[in-house]
Amino acid sequence: MRGNKLLAPADDENAFTDILFNALLGFAFMFVIAFMLIQPIPTDGKVNPKAEYIITAQWPDNHPDDIDIIVEDPRGQMVWFDSREAGLMHLDRDDRGQIGDMMTINGKKVESPINQETVTLRGVMPGEYVVNVLHYKSQTSSPVPISIKIEKLNPQLTVSYAGKVVLNGAGDEQTAVRFTLSSTGDVIDVFTRQKLLIRSESKDGGAK
Repeated sequence: MRGNKLLAPADDENAFTDILFNALLGFAFMFVIAFMLIQPIPTDGKVNPKAEYIITAQWPDNHPDDIDIIVEDPRGQMVWFDSREAGLMHLDRDDRGQIGDMMTINGKKVESPINQETVTLRGVMPGEYVVNVLHYKSQTSSPVPISIKIEKLNPQLTVSYAGKVVLNGAGDEQTAVRFTLSSTGDVIDVFTRQKLLIRSESKDGGAK
């Protein structure tokens, strides 16, 4: 009959294809709009929250002498090479000067010239901390300048203290800095009054 045409199967397929294409186009458009509306999370000044403070002792690159950092917390607990963990403190690296600075990677020898020891405070214990450095072994018999830095990590990286001390040969132990943390984790007092932390017989002896 004229004026009462039935759609051929090909026409049905074309109509379905058009509907599917329009639906996919709509989903793609909504995805693009949603992606544009996503706000990036700011990361400037953010650091790994697993530690609250980093205490660093550093001496000249490629220097052969063995220097140790010693930190005492408000309860009298200490970290150094002989006790790498105590309370909330952890000695991350015992640097022995040039010993252990050479390593083999993929058959090639690689040397790390940096001399640095680091202690992390992985929580806040209010009270006074004492940071000492010890000239454990001397290969040069010359004074060694040590740089000390205390960095607060949260909510962003800030330097709470930076200073220097000079060690004058094997067995020399000096207080680099003493600082007090408040209950909120802020440094509220800094001074350098001397306090020895290890026994005299441990200064130039003991296996390492």
